[in-house]
Amino acid sequence: MTVLDVLRADRVLSVVRAETIPDAAALCHALSSGGIRTVELTFTTPGVLDVLRSAADAVAHSDVVLGVGTVLNGDQARAAIDAGADFLVTPGIRPEVAEVAVSNEVPVFLGALTPTEVAVAADLGSAAVKIFPAAGFGPGYLSDLHGPYPDVDLLPSGGITAENARAYLDAGALAVCAGTGVVPPARVAAGDWDDITVRARTFVTALSS
Repeated sequence: MTVLDVLRADRVLSVVRAETIPDAAALCHALSSGGIRTVELTFTTPGVLDVLRSAADAVAHSDVVLGVGTVLNGDQARAAIDAGADFLVTPGIRPEVAEVAVSNEVPVFLGALTPTEVAVAADLGSAAVKIFPAAGFGPGYLSDLHGPYPDVDLLPSGGITAENARAYLDAGALAVCAGTGVVPPARVAAGDWDDITVRARTFVTALSS
């Protein structure tokens, strides 16, 4: 299955922002056990490429899809791909990242907000466009964007919770990005994988309620 196939099936991507990830493979398996198979590590985590390498090897034959976010330039994009990233995510329009991703046939989700930025992201080859920050505009904004761009897959991020996630899906989102509500940095640092599995399962259950 491709990254988009998994996202269409699960409707959620977990964004992990933590100062310390003691066992990224265990984290991925904890999330997958709770129903979230798409995991985004980020360049805001110190040493994230080493974390990615160890996790990518461990989950290579599982159903986990592992990528890297907060990718800001071409060098980071190339390093992430070399370390085993299945996809890349940016916080905004980053043409250099898109170029590296597209040339390596790695899906990229470029961050955008305005209609103009959504168009630019799509033109640059973004597999889906990350709408960030989504919470400040609400689910209705996705419906508005799909007016002129009905065929662009949108991935809202920022402020998405178990309580509001379903509204974004109902507004046409491909999937939603789940952040600290599912993967609190303190719980990640403590290696509390059972708690994270419960949080993931709770979030996934809310998507179908």
